[in-house]
Amino acid sequence: MAAVLACGPGALLSRASGSCLYGVPPRGWWNRGAPEIETISISIPLGARRPRRPGIRIHRVSLEPADIWSHERIPVTSPARTLIDLATELSGPLIERAVNEFDKLGLIDLESLRAELERRKGQRGVPALRELLDRDTFVLTESELERRFLRLAVSAGLPLPETGVRLNGFLVDFLWRELGLVVETDGLTYHRTPLQQARDRRRDQAHAAAGLTSLRFTHRQVVGEPAAVIRTLAAVATRLAGRAA
Repeated sequence: MAAVLACGPGALLSRASGSCLYGVPPRGWWNRGAPEIETISISIPLGARRPRRPGIRIHRVSLEPADIWSHERIPVTSPARTLIDLATELSGPLIERAVNEFDKLGLIDLESLRAELERRKGQRGVPALRELLDRDTFVLTESELERRFLRLAVSAGLPLPETGVRLNGFLVDFLWRELGLVVETDGLTYHRTPLQQARDRRRDQAHAAAGLTSLRFTHRQVVGEPAAVIRTLAAVATRLAGRAA
């Protein structure tokens, strides 16, 4: 709030600083190449005097009424405008993660965001975000592991799956309903407890009883052996597609 007030009327917390105010992400989330979080980003209207304040990065931009929000009583750019501005600075995986986190917190929904991007054609950040949110290549996921796996699935030639759906009494990570294929990604670093292992067995057995093929990939496989994961997915998908035909 001190930084916003220091920059005069119409100033808004923005970009990485605005994202952190919304709770996306905590400090440790940004990795190399992302904006320096110790420098507070402030957007001010075009024509406003640009003050010089240590530790504050000023962006003079065109602001619409819809861009002006308040969170925790601090003036900040709207979630949609924050994502658009971040898309000018972040790599694809980072902005993809930001979109997912904003969605999980209920700050945006995909269709509204897509409509906003359509309305703002030509604005910096919009083309990169529109490409990311292409309906044929983007689905919401819960974790970085799931996002990595989804890219492998696309590389294996699979269509986009349903994600986070309840099936046979269990919540599944990925479902290709037309193939009868269920995939779970296991992000645990250590071995599962006997109780967790028993639940996994019941889950797999329930899917098998329903005539589904169930695959499970570990974090190590997805991150360290992507080519093997792609080969397995492609082979299983080909077999299931032939059976369906």
